[in-house]
Amino acid sequence: MKTLKPTHISVLSQELIEGLSLTEGDVVLDATINGGGHSLEVSSAIGKDGTIIGIDLDSDALKEAKDRLKGVDPRVFFKEGNYRDFVQILDSINIPCFDKAIFDLGMSSRQLDVAGRGFSFRSDEPLIMTYSKNPPKDALTARDIVNTWDEENIAAILKWYGGERYAKRIAHSIVTNRKERAIETTKDLVDIIEEATPSSIKRSRIHPATKTFQALRVTVNDEIEGLRETLTKIPNRITPGGRIAVISFQSSEDRVVKHIFREWKKDRLGTPLTKKPMVPSRKESESNPRSRSAKLRIFHFKKDI
Repeated sequence: MKTLKPTHISVLSQELIEGLSLTEGDVVLDATINGGGHSLEVSSAIGKDGTIIGIDLDSDALKEAKDRLKGVDPRVFFKEGNYRDFVQILDSINIPCFDKAIFDLGMSSRQLDVAGRGFSFRSDEPLIMTYSKNPPKDALTARDIVNTWDEENIAAILKWYGGERYAKRIAHSIVTNRKERAIETTKDLVDIIEEATPSSIKRSRIHPATKTFQALRVTVNDEIEGLRETLTKIPNRITPGGRIAVISFQSSEDRVVKHIFREWKKDRLGTPLTKKPMVPSRKESESNPRSRSAKLRIFHFKKDI
């Protein structure tokens, strides 16, 4: 089987695979397949009678996944699209339901390092931040937000989606600076953020632009509402006894997952298998620093839903 040198290291893989309790012949929805790391692990557990449906908005990610999964035993479908459209995607390939589902909500290292769409504050790129490589012409971008949204709304997303302590100061600085010239690139924005934050923040381990960039990316891709909308559809398409695993990397995502799992339990659909989310071991965090904020939650549906 052909393998590909990974550009993205899948997080909490062992915990995810064990928690899903995969069996031969399972139909698995990998709603954020990325480079195929988790699906490669899945493939050996579900065998030749199994099926993987891999979805991703990023066409480059799908190409990487196709290369990595070439020659595996299960049948694999690769679909470019938003996971919130998984119902339509399943219908398009005549698969009515699935047994297990994976949602790895993290950004890939490839997107941060080489996508060129403004995800990283460490390189100078256009302020786009769409997961889709070829978004519609009317798609919202990070550039649109920082150049056209009012100060109050910018501050709100920085606070709620980024947890940014200095949201109001940064929002004010963005609005003030754009009066002089448009904010076009990541460097333009980083300079404004650094200007607006105290010097003590600049000396900390976390870059002062981290939370602002996170908030902009989440807003551009409608990640929180998309996650909430998608999870509410899961019970209608998962088989009795099925399991879903969600890996999140920010508190706003984890809150959504935690709340919906509680609602499912309240509705007697099944049981969360993770009272508290699983987090990477010290060894994994040291070997892959980008895994440090990962949280894994797993839900087990009853056999008679």
